[in-house]
Amino acid sequence: MKLLHRVLLALAVLLIALIGIVTLHTRPAPILTVMTWPGAYGRAQASAQMHPYAADKNVDVRIALWDGELAEVRAMVKNRQFKADVIDFELPMAVRACAQGLLEKIDPAILPPGADKSPAARDFVAGAIGPCWVGSMVYSQLMVFSPSLKGTPKTLADFFDLEKFPGRRTLSRAAPKFNLEMALLADGVAPAEIYKTLETPEGLDRAFAKLAKLGPIWAHDSADALAWVKNGQAVMATALNGEVQAKDFTPGVIWDHQLYEMDVFGIPKGDPKKEQALDFIAHATGSAPLAGVANWTGLGPARRSSITLVKDNPETGLPMRALLPTAPENFRNGFAVDDGWWLSHGAQIAPRWREFVSR
Repeated sequence: MKLLHRVLLALAVLLIALIGIVTLHTRPAPILTVMTWPGAYGRAQASAQMHPYAADKNVDVRIALWDGELAEVRAMVKNRQFKADVIDFELPMAVRACAQGLLEKIDPAILPPGADKSPAARDFVAGAIGPCWVGSMVYSQLMVFSPSLKGTPKTLADFFDLEKFPGRRTLSRAAPKFNLEMALLADGVAPAEIYKTLETPEGLDRAFAKLAKLGPIWAHDSADALAWVKNGQAVMATALNGEVQAKDFTPGVIWDHQLYEMDVFGIPKGDPKKEQALDFIAHATGSAPLAGVANWTGLGPARRSSITLVKDNPETGLPMRALLPTAPENFRNGFAVDDGWWLSHGAQIAPRWREFVSR
């Protein structure tokens, strides 16, 4: 009887263990929803960030799309109905959402070191790690010139040199941001002093005067500016790097003193899946996933150590490194736009800007 009892006990223990194993492997995977943008960028993220994380962590990663309206995030937080656990923001919107208390704080200690073992704080470009966000991909305003232009401009100073490189320039009239920083940089103001200078009446006058001397054609946006270079109405323009890559002609590019912003990840305030969301952000902003997005898009990884991992575009075979804003050879004089400053000062400058571009 004792032997029978022991056998039955052993069988019971084995059965319990088997049930545990079956339950573990049949338990539904946790769900995490990442909200991003429609189009090529969102598809690149799915390939390089969402799907690999899902496979590695056994998480059901679902992708939602949005149009960047902060009202949608505000409604999530207010009603505690979270359509997304992680959101891909353009940096200006993340700064605003953070200031309004709509995003969770993120401790940068969660971020892994770079592929070259450098600490995250040193690996990410300036501005990429904020109180409520972690940078993903960098985009920038750069300068382009017509292939028909005599000579090869290489610097911001060349862009403003009408004698050495005669011809019309075209700038975007959409906002003073980018334009005023560029004007002061061209006028010799040190990068660290740009926003301090713009806060003074004299500094603001100086920036507007520099642009007035250039006498630009005002385009509605980057696409219009590039079209005017293509059709010969202008010989140089400023444009977002993504727009330059998307066009059906190849202008010359000046990376000197590019002005950059980025897309970043944030977590809506109060999200019950915060810990899983943080784990996703740490994974998705690692060196290799960011390089993967760059392979597809030509946007710059926010980590320096990602650059050596960037390869050719999987569809076109085009080498991507030369297109990246954060490639060291392009990023040497990169200037980080301070969206927090614009959040505080933009409304005061806007009326003067509208009057200026309407002359």
